[in-house]
Amino acid sequence: MKSHIENYTLPNLRRRALALAAFALCSGQALAVEPFKVKDIRVEGLQRTEAGTVFSYLPVRVGETFDDAKSVSAIKSLYATGFFKDVQIEAQDGVLIVLLEERPTIAGVDFTGTKEFEKDALVKALKDVGVGETKIFDKATVDRAEQELKRQYLSRGLYGMQITTTITPIERNRVNVTFAVEEGEIAKIARINVIGNKYFTDSELFELMALSTPTWFSWYTKADQYSKQKLAGDIENLKSFYQNRGFLEMQVESTQISITPDKKEIYITVNIIEGDKYTVSDIKLEGEMFGREAELSSLLLLNKNDVYNAARLTESTRRISERMGNFGYAFANVNANPLLDKEKKEVAFTVFVDPGKRVYVRRINLAGNTKTRDEVIRREFRQFEGSWYDGEKIKVSRDRVERLGFFKEVTIETPEVSTSTDQVDVNLAVTERPTGNITFGAGYSQTEKLTLTGSIQQSNVFGSGDTVGLDINTSRQNRTIAVSHTDPYFTDDGVSRSFDLFHRTTTPIAGSVGYYKILSTGGNIRFGVPFSELDTVFFGLGVERTQVQTNTGSPFRYRKYVADFGDGEKDPTSIFYGAGTAVNTTFPLTAAWQRDSRDSPLTPSIGRYQRANLELSAFGDFKYYRGIYNHQYFTPVYRSVILALNGELDYGHGLGGKPYPLFKNFYAGGIGSVRGYDSSSLGSKDPNGDSLGGATRLLANAELQVPFPGADKSLRWFTFLDAGNVFDEGQKIQIKELRASAGIGISWISPVGPLKLSFGKALNAKVGDKTQTFQFQMGTGF
Repeated sequence: MKSHIENYTLPNLRRRALALAAFALCSGQALAVEPFKVKDIRVEGLQRTEAGTVFSYLPVRVGETFDDAKSVSAIKSLYATGFFKDVQIEAQDGVLIVLLEERPTIAGVDFTGTKEFEKDALVKALKDVGVGETKIFDKATVDRAEQELKRQYLSRGLYGMQITTTITPIERNRVNVTFAVEEGEIAKIARINVIGNKYFTDSELFELMALSTPTWFSWYTKADQYSKQKLAGDIENLKSFYQNRGFLEMQVESTQISITPDKKEIYITVNIIEGDKYTVSDIKLEGEMFGREAELSSLLLLNKNDVYNAARLTESTRRISERMGNFGYAFANVNANPLLDKEKKEVAFTVFVDPGKRVYVRRINLAGNTKTRDEVIRREFRQFEGSWYDGEKIKVSRDRVERLGFFKEVTIETPEVSTSTDQVDVNLAVTERPTGNITFGAGYSQTEKLTLTGSIQQSNVFGSGDTVGLDINTSRQNRTIAVSHTDPYFTDDGVSRSFDLFHRTTTPIAGSVGYYKILSTGGNIRFGVPFSELDTVFFGLGVERTQVQTNTGSPFRYRKYVADFGDGEKDPTSIFYGAGTAVNTTFPLTAAWQRDSRDSPLTPSIGRYQRANLELSAFGDFKYYRGIYNHQYFTPVYRSVILALNGELDYGHGLGGKPYPLFKNFYAGGIGSVRGYDSSSLGSKDPNGDSLGGATRLLANAELQVPFPGADKSLRWFTFLDAGNVFDEGQKIQIKELRASAGIGISWISPVGPLKLSFGKALNAKVGDKTQTFQFQMGTGF
């Protein structure tokens, strides 16, 4: 009987021993397992996981010996997969039995009560951290997800929020995870205190801070909601403010953040130590400067007897480092070492220049240009592979690529080559933007009937850098078809070539003025020759055939034109005076100069743009000249607020005793000239009140541009002040006759082209002026 019992219980004892080994693994103890030869392996308890996956983690195969070490290894490996919440290993008559209990999978994740965040965004964010549909359920991971949700809500000032997580088991070993959120109210900053300031008032310091107590605009800026990142930025602003005014030893001793028990109000206290105000007793250069001491000294912005200014000192060392980089010393180290005299409140600086090794560029790498060809970008580079590193040329190269207008963002880096001590790579990364503009419009009115307008322009066609355009307008008043093409690199030296072909028909709206018709057909070709990195000179030749048709009811100006230059009746007393047709052909020559130092052609924040253009027609039926000068200036005035100024003076005059052609007149009014007035409505008018334009035009515009926080930098709102008018040939410009307007607007570089909306008020409109408060335009730049 005893022997029978021993034979019966032996397999059970082995199973118990292996189960205890698994327990020992969890409890940190070690139990011996009697080794045995594995005849077979059986896996039990699987619902979703493939048996092959389990076999791949087992350290034993059929026919091998299973022992204590392999038992521990098998259990650890299977637990480590994260698929199982219970693992047991048993043995029976040489058969290794792996008993598994799978973790449930997540069938779905849902949220209730979320208003601050979009549900889809939360679902995606949690899936990235391991809590999502089809993911293995793990309570620890869900807890971490809950904490991350709380952190996101706290970052938005919702300190009273609560999250309740519910796990609901469903069929097929699955669970639903639900986060029930009670957001509560946003905690607002009730007070900000600065303690320790003596030289500057609280209001002066508060102006430096992004955080503030509630104001009328807080609903948009969120400045009254506490943010750890914003407070860190404010502290840096305070330090910079003091250190730029001589307080070299200024310190922010501590900050305290407290919240009321109801979690609705936050109090911020900043303790500062101002220290003493220092002046500069001396500043000198030392180190290896290759005989350029005078040149490098001229880059210092801080001089003896100046009040200490950290920003100027930092800028000085940066300028010296960049200048050394222009000579090939890409990693020049320039440090300013201070020597304080606390009794005299003076500081002396020794600026030590360590040029390091001279390096050269191994390779120029491009990234991000999925459409634009490499050669379009590379031809803008002034830094070449295999040549000495030149920091100025690299900066110019980046600016030139930016000015192409094909990219939303252009970044450049110069990392060291890991296998060399005197080489760097130039890595330029771009983010492409849509460069094709397609517009289509349709309208209907009793006078115009059906009107169709459309245009296609591609400024980077097929990634070649070329620009092609097609404009079509079927308006009864202005019918146009025009094609254009620009090749910016017609030659390898950067000479550009442009040509235009057009046919235009102009007739007045029925009932507005008497009948007339102007048909213009022609084309021109221009070449642009770069003379420097900023300057380009253009030369061009055109041909234009203009036909003017009138009858006895046409405006007097047009009938006189036909009488003088066509087959119309010459006698002014005749009822048929000027009725007829005048056909004239001109061959205008053009010469222009352009300088562009803007940091971006689409959203400039600093720099100038100037263009002077002269058009001369010395041959053909008409002889005239017209000159255009445009000057734009951009500069930051406060943080990201940009001041944009625009001025334009245009002048035209006839030659050889002939008048200036009326179809070459300038016009003013509307977006692009003087907002608040109807488009092209200013200047002299015919008896019916329609504008005839003028031979001289003067425009002046000023804008304060402010980007929308958190939006693309091309989306800006602005305030403006405009002035301008047009004057007849021979009439002097009279400042008192300039029309002025002011207002606000929004501009955006949209995927279909530049958009501008403006609400303007005419400030000095006179009788006969046509005003227009709301104006919209697509395709203008300024």
